[in-house]
Amino acid sequence: MTATVNATTSKAPTGIDIGLAIVRVSVGGLLAVHGSQKLFGWFNGYGLDATAGSFAKMGYDPGKFFATLAGLSELVGGLLLALGLLTPLAAAIVLGTMINALNVTWSGGFARWELPAVYALVAVAFAFAGPGRISLDAGRPWQRQGLAWGAGAIALGVAAALITLAVK
Repeated sequence: MTATVNATTSKAPTGIDIGLAIVRVSVGGLLAVHGSQKLFGWFNGYGLDATAGSFAKMGYDPGKFFATLAGLSELVGGLLLALGLLTPLAAAIVLGTMINALNVTWSGGFARWELPAVYALVAVAFAFAGPGRISLDAGRPWQRQGLAWGAGAIALGVAAALITLAVK
């Protein structure tokens, strides 16, 4: 008699889990680097003062506040996404930030807004799919995924973005 393993009940990571981890870590890590460029000038970034000036020119006043908010959102949202920790919240943070980035870059054409769109779409996908088994959320009581959690993350991200756009 041979035993079969049901992929849905097995605790071993699957190819899907490995794929999710690769996308999560790479996209989340890149976004965290982008945030650290804004905040600290790391990785050849401009740093907070120069970023604040750019934000003020884009109509985000006060520039330093909104530059700090964007940098922290990219850094924290990216790290949470990369770690697979509090994934719906990470997705909402990333989505809200990228909606603002899309708003600023939209008029510059596809080459300007494609990267924020990719970040936003990846965040939305993880809001619904969850982080996979190779994550800090895996098997924890707070692990959440699925239709309701994905919709909630989108609603939170859109609400945060709209509030930011309204008060800038």
